[in-house]
Amino acid sequence: MKVLFAAMVGAGVLLAGPVNASVLTDKGCVKCHDAEKKKAGPAVKDIAAKYKGKGEEAALLAKLKDGKGHPKSKESEADLKAAIAEMLK
Repeated sequence: MKVLFAAMVGAGVLLAGPVNASVLTDKGCVKCHDAEKKKAGPAVKDIAAKYKGKGEEAALLAKLKDGKGHPKSKESEADLKAAIAEMLK
């Protein structure tokens, strides 16, 4: 599964700082993503390197909602936006 959601290390910390646990852990992102290394999906650091600072938040949101390059998410748009913001901070 190529997943665009990010996640964190099991300790609940992203490379950039503390994680919004209610979004990333509670929504299951950590099942497929790790902060530093590839799991079923890419590492958070790799996602951030690809998209951070490039105005790609809308593109990532569309991929998560539409299931293009990532399993279609059942989460609310607000939760998806929060997860994207957390990954790219």
